[in-house]
This record gives sequence, structure tokens and C-alpha cells, in this order.
Amino acid sequence: MLAWRYLRARRREAFISVIAGFSFFGIMLGVATLIIVMAVMNGFRTELLDKILGVNGHFLVQPIDGELTDYADVTARLDMVDGVVFSMPYVEGQALVSGPAGAFGALVRGVRQVDLERLPLVGGTVIAGSLENFDTGKGIAVGARLARSMGVAVGDQVTIVTPRGNATPLGVTPRVKAYPVAAVFEVGMSEYDNTLVFMPFAQAQLYFNQEGRATAIDIFVDDPDAVGEMRPTVEKAAGRPTFIVDWRQRNTTFFSALEVERNVMFLILTLIVLVAALNIISGLIMLVKDKGSDIAILRTMGATRGAIMRVFFITGAAIGTLGTLAGFLLGVVVCANIESIRQFTAWLTSTELFSPELYFLAEMPADMDNGETVTVVVMALVLCFLATLYPAWRAARLDPVEALRYE
Repeated sequence: MLAWRYLRARRREAFISVIAGFSFFGIMLGVATLIIVMAVMNGFRTELLDKILGVNGHFLVQPIDGELTDYADVTARLDMVDGVVFSMPYVEGQALVSGPAGAFGALVRGVRQVDLERLPLVGGTVIAGSLENFDTGKGIAVGARLARSMGVAVGDQVTIVTPRGNATPLGVTPRVKAYPVAAVFEVGMSEYDNTLVFMPFAQAQLYFNQEGRATAIDIFVDDPDAVGEMRPTVEKAAGRPTFIVDWRQRNTTFFSALEVERNVMFLILTLIVLVAALNIISGLIMLVKDKGSDIAILRTMGATRGAIMRVFFITGAAIGTLGTLAGFLLGVVVCANIESIRQFTAWLTSTELFSPELYFLAEMPADMDNGETVTVVVMALVLCFLATLYPAWRAARLDPVEALRYE
């Protein structure tokens, strides 16, 4: 009851209540910002990981001798390993692709139709055309952004040029060939939608002078986090000298940078909550000074030091608890509507806030981790509770005679 009365504003104590209000809003915004930023960072990492591993395998198997002619036998053995979803041999090369609107560099990958349809982020993201009869060599599959840049649609011809063509007495001449567009896919990651072209496996072997060979084999597994334990089994199943790289090694710099940025952002934003908690200290110290006579009267009526300390502790803790709860609710609401908020803000400011060319993703992701959210809430509560201890201790240590004399 006393703590609630001290929180309510009267004319003489309006300034103290203003400080309490600033503390409340500071904690609320600090907690909400921390939850939102951590959720966006988690969502960014998760989406990128899903996109990258939806096109590239969890293991990359390359021949040490450069001649992967037994790719069919190696693929069959790898498919029998426990935990392997499927293995995909492919032929890959860089080329120049051109259409009516211009020419652009692309990564041309030759795959089998059955493998292309099983790719998590290609088979189910075809927005135009079809992958039926892909193996017959009647067309290629092009990323949506690349197709728009070239100005082509399904049925149009795309010219592919590679410098490593036929060998002649005058040297190696470029190889130029036109292919119709059979399908257009949109993965949702600009890096892939703007550079990837899928070609029938047999056609790619002929085009890149890889008859009877494959460039490498991609392996997709059930649990991406278990690639370390699976590596010896995969190496044994390959049955030939190979160089095996998992997805963590292929993207170690990228994801390490994301992890460092995530941890630094957590520390920086924690300071916002700490500053708001310090406001509680200043507000409570002023409240203790203002309530010196009340403390003296309570002490003379028999209130113990522990009771006085509890009164002021509850006063400060109430501000921290309500601010943390409000920040948690605000953070959840913003995370649930992060893309709508981004679109509205972009429309309001006439700017592009989340450019796919810079951030690779077409939409702003937000993935709230229950453990991290609980950590943020508990951390905010602990900081707020710690901030109330010193003012409450000072109130409990106040001498009744000195307090009355001061009044």
C-alpha cells in the first residue's frame, strides 16, 4: 500500500513521478529494442542459413585428381549413409548469359531433373514455366532477378557464352549456344536469384567439355549441425580420394561475422536497459529524501528497518517490473509484424529500408528465440532490482531523529 502511494503523483512530488515515468519508458524501450534486434539477427541468420543450404549441400565432395568419372557409383554409396537425404552430382561453370536487355555473368550448374525437383528452394519456388521434361534438354531454369535483368520470360532464348570452348589450331575459341527458358524460379535470396542458371546435366557435360564427368557432389543431410560427426562416415562411403568440405567451413567467415555482430549488439543494447535502471536509483534517492519525515514517523510507530527497505524496494521494483513487461509485449508485437512495419516505414519515408541487394533477403525476418527472450527479461529485472537496493538501504538506515530535524 505504501509503495503504491509513493508511486502516485501529488503536486509536491510531480518531479519525482516524472523521473519514475522516464525510468518506466526507458526500461520498456530498452527491453523492446533488445528483443527486436536479437530476433531480427536470429531471423537473418536462420533465413540465410536456410537459403544457402536450400541450394548448396551440407557436404561438398570434390575429387582430388580432378576426374570424377565414377560419380554415379559414389552417389549411390553416399545415398546409403544414415542421415543422408540425397546426393546430387553436378557440373558447374561460369558463363556470360545474355538476353534482349543485356548480358550478365552467371553461375551455370548442370543437374539432373530428379535432383533439381528435390532441391528445397528450387523445386518449390518455380514462378513461371515448369521443370517437367527438364532432362530432355528442352530448356534451362533461370533465377527471377536474372531473367528480369535480361528481359526474358518462359519460352524466350538465352545465349550462354563460355571462354572455354573448342580447341582449334588458333587456340581455344569461346563457345556460344542459345537455350530456351523452360522455368523461372525465385529462391528469395538475391545472390541466387541474380546469378544461378540450371541446365540439364547431360547438356552441361557437353557444353563445359565434361563428358562422362561431374564437377562435384553435393550431399544433403537430415541434421546440418551433425556434419562433424558424419564426416568420417561420408569419407569412408565415398570410396575414393576426395576433398570434403561441410557448410560450416564454406561459410565460416560469413556466419562468424554475424555471430560477432549479434553479441556486440546485445552488449550495446544492454547499456540502454542499464541507463534506464540508473534512473530508478536517482528517482528513489529523491523520493527517500522527500519522505524523510514519513520514514521517521513509521520508525517511531514500530516499523523495522527491513519493513522500510521493503517499501522502497517494492516501489522501485514495480517500475522495473512494469517497464520490463511492457517492453516484452511491445517487442513481441513488433516482431510479429516486422515486415508490415518495414513496408509502412519505407512507404512513409519513400526509401528502401531493407535492400535485397545489400542484405541478400527479400523480406526482413524476425525469429524470437525463447531462451534469449527469457534471458533479456530476467536480465532487465535483475538490473532493476539491483538498482533499487541502494536507495532502499539508505531509507532503512535513515535515523528518525535526524530525519525529523532535517524536516
